[in-house]
Amino acid sequence: MSTTTATVGRLTLRPLDPVEDAELLHGWVTHPKAAFWMMQHAKLVDVERAYMDIAADEHSHALIGLHDGEPAFLMEYYDPAHRELVGLYEPLPGDIGMHFLVAPTDRPVHGFTRAVITAVLERLFEDPAVRRVVVEPDVANKAVQALNEAVGFVAEREIDKPEKRALLSFCTRERFAAATGVTA
Repeated sequence: MSTTTATVGRLTLRPLDPVEDAELLHGWVTHPKAAFWMMQHAKLVDVERAYMDIAADEHSHALIGLHDGEPAFLMEYYDPAHRELVGLYEPLPGDIGMHFLVAPTDRPVHGFTRAVITAVLERLFEDPAVRRVVVEPDVANKAVQALNEAVGFVAEREIDKPEKRALLSFCTRERFAAATGVTA
């Protein structure tokens, strides 16, 4: 996957290395802007362990997103029939769960976060088996809810996860294409 936009630049993805990337990720997930990531007080070893667990899990995956070759965002995806949403909704064949986090920066680029979520969804929909992307942002995270809606997500209902009250939302490849003009 490689996406280039005139205003944002080139976005690519690479596998996350839990040991090599732990320090980088620690800075991202403990930053005040990552409050909804719920790792504000994590130690470096906690972050390394969390991503080692993901790397060892056949139902969860994590990738580092690069902006013009430099680490700039995190993408996680998972099988909601086995992780995160088990027992909270009835998954359909082709469902995939997703999280993303944009790294904190002193030089924000207008439209960058929307370009990131678009690239993340484009990557997920490259797999022909994926029919629908599922997200469960915190109900208080209005900014990400608006962003989700802008790329085609439709909120279904609020759910109670162990760590938060979440807004269960879905995006089909058809809604994604209609909202963004990107066909995957």
